Amino acid sequence: MKETIKANNNILELIGDTPLIKLNRITESLKGNFYAKVEAFNPGHSSKDRIALYILEQAEKKGILKPGDTIVETTSGNTGFSIAMVSIVKGYKCILAVSSKSSKDKIDMLRTMGAEVHVCPAHVPADDARSYYEVAKRIHLETPGSVYINQYFNELNIDAHYHTTGPEIWNQTSGQITHLVACSGTGGTISGIGRFLKEQNPNIQILGIDAYGSVLQKYHQTREFDKNEIYPYRIEGLGKNLIPTATDFDTIDSFTKVTDESSALTAREIAKTEGLFVGYTSGAAMQGVKQLAEDETFDENSNVVILFPDHGSRYMSKIYSDEWMEQQGFMDENSEVSVAVNYIK
Repeated sequence: MKETIKANNNILELIGDTPLIKLNRITESLKGNFYAKVEAFNPGHSSKDRIALYILEQAEKKGILKPGDTIVETTSGNTGFSIAMVSIVKGYKCILAVSSKSSKDKIDMLRTMGAEVHVCPAHVPADDARSYYEVAKRIHLETPGSVYINQYFNELNIDAHYHTTGPEIWNQTSGQITHLVACSGTGGTISGIGRFLKEQNPNIQILGIDAYGSVLQKYHQTREFDKNEIYPYRIEGLGKNLIPTATDFDTIDSFTKVTDESSALTAREIAKTEGLFVGYTSGAAMQGVKQLAEDETFDENSNVVILFPDHGSRYMSKIYSDEWMEQQGFMDENSEVSVAVNYIK
């Protein structure tokens, strides 16, 4: 009898079950135990694989999505890549409205995955006709047989992480997790994980990371939208200039804001200390942990899980480019995070 060939039927079967990796060197001076949930191990290299597959399969089950239909979405890059990947396997067309703040690497990847890409100005109000929110809505209305995912206002965004990432973290820590630290953009990741963990143990602290220039922290504290909080910033996929309904603010205990510069430098530090090549928001999450540690949020018994959302390859033209970092004023040629390259002639 021939042995069975051990192969996955397609790449989508590899989504989820990402590893939990103990952080050692970068956390040496901090009280507690720190673990990274490394979502770059998903086949699309980000946590957004989970929502892309979950939302599309739910739409299929409900008969909303049919063969030959077109998927339309608003994205800073990662969700778009994941939707494009799922669309290829399932046979859908894909049209994406992307923020101009997204790295060139991300935009090139989307085009490579067969998506039709519309790059929209980043620093305009959410209700401006040129914003990627409004452009996606217009494309959806103008495209027969299209389905708009609308991740910022889709409860399924939360459900995807409630049913997958949350249980994974609970099981991987044997229920010993005391704190979750995660960046908040759409809010689906932190809200879904947080809901699940709070149901298991309401004492677990759910700590959100926000960007300066975003409205999320202020809204969490006051429940008021303050447009004066909004100004341009560089981190992709973190913070918002509107209030997403995919964020469950009641599940989140507090927000900590981080800067563009510190987040970029910390991402590079993660690579050099832990050997983990992670993205800009992973640097933001780790920077948030450092700031929370300074505020004595953790003690020797803390078991802190930090969500690292995506892979560093998507930021080669940004935070991993010395030239870009120098242009932003984040480092100079003598910086410790810059390593010389010697060309032998």
